Amino acid sequence: MKLPSGIRLDSHPIGRHFLQIPGPTNVPDRVLRAIDHPTIDHRGPEFGALGLHVLAGIRKIFQTEQPVIIYSASGTGAWEAALVNTLSPGDRVLMIETGQFSALWKRLAERLGLIPDYIEGDWRQGIDPDVIRARLAADTEHRIRAVCAVHNETSSGITSDIAAVRRAIDAVGHPALLMVDTVSSLGSIDYRHDEWGVDVTIAGSQKGMMLPPGLGFNAISARALEASRTARLPRAFWAWDDILVANEKGYWPTTPSTNLLYGLAEAVDMLLEEGLPRVFERHQRHGEATRRAVRAWGLEVLCSNPAHYSPVVTAVVMPEAGGGKRHDADALRKLVLERFNMSLGTGLGKLGGWVFRIGHLGDFNDLSLLGALGGVEMGLALAGVPHRPGGVQAAIDYLGQCAGAPR
Repeated sequence: MKLPSGIRLDSHPIGRHFLQIPGPTNVPDRVLRAIDHPTIDHRGPEFGALGLHVLAGIRKIFQTEQPVIIYSASGTGAWEAALVNTLSPGDRVLMIETGQFSALWKRLAERLGLIPDYIEGDWRQGIDPDVIRARLAADTEHRIRAVCAVHNETSSGITSDIAAVRRAIDAVGHPALLMVDTVSSLGSIDYRHDEWGVDVTIAGSQKGMMLPPGLGFNAISARALEASRTARLPRAFWAWDDILVANEKGYWPTTPSTNLLYGLAEAVDMLLEEGLPRVFERHQRHGEATRRAVRAWGLEVLCSNPAHYSPVVTAVVMPEAGGGKRHDADALRKLVLERFNMSLGTGLGKLGGWVFRIGHLGDFNDLSLLGALGGVEMGLALAGVPHRPGGVQAAIDYLGQCAGAPR
């Protein structure tokens, strides 16, 4: 088959493709086989049983006893659903810039007629709870109706402390709802919807949940559900009320993504079989091994605060090339794709051209990571990017130490 761009689907490189972008991630065979189930009647009893099973299982991943709503949508759709179900035109929302996706969420809020109170950041460190506390303390009339935070910022490789954000809100007694984007952290970084007092958690299927794109999630608190009863932003497809009623018996008011729900059931089973603490430890281990490789190469991790290092993606800064310029990250990515059949993440937004990203999340083990790091190290050499050899060995040494530790 020939595509308009000239790319040929009948030319298949030997070996598997290393998909080292931070999402979509590799879909495990068990999930692919589940999605391959024949499509069934989404109003029949078999689907109702599947729906109840999935809705119960996904709560365990969010670590919540509250409802989780599942949409046929991307994470962007889940962003919109969180806002339109709880807010009204002209409401102020406190949003914190930690990278490209926090900036995109702000733009979406503006298009909905909300007024973001935007805390600008440098994309190199996570959320500062003290700044949130100060902003909310100054809002004595409680005009800010929600605080919107990204848990793991995929573009910059930054993870923020959501429990600390909750404490900052509570410290000044502010009634704002807390909304958190976990699109790239759910199923890969410890996240506790109930314990941390989050009102709406937003997520997607294509990263730590190990599914193709196509499912969006809203985990909601009792406070968020109460807010939805008086919110005045227009909503139809995104409306929680009809979905919650249908979900009581395992169904949806509109046609759901039936086969993706089969895959979701399998993905949830896989995560729970491994055990969430082990899933989280595995991602922490791979994040640290990757950063050790980057430092051994003599390159710089974009995130400047070790307390905010992401366990699921590492953004790497290209070295200087003279004349105020840096070596071309996209040229490196192109070479690595063509020579080693590996996709690395591009620099997004203002990081374009001088940052590349290594995804290490989802269906991923130690040897997969070493293969990915080997491709990066060979690519750096072939592209003529100044670096020191030995990054892969640094990762091997660290992973070897971890292998001998009790688990």
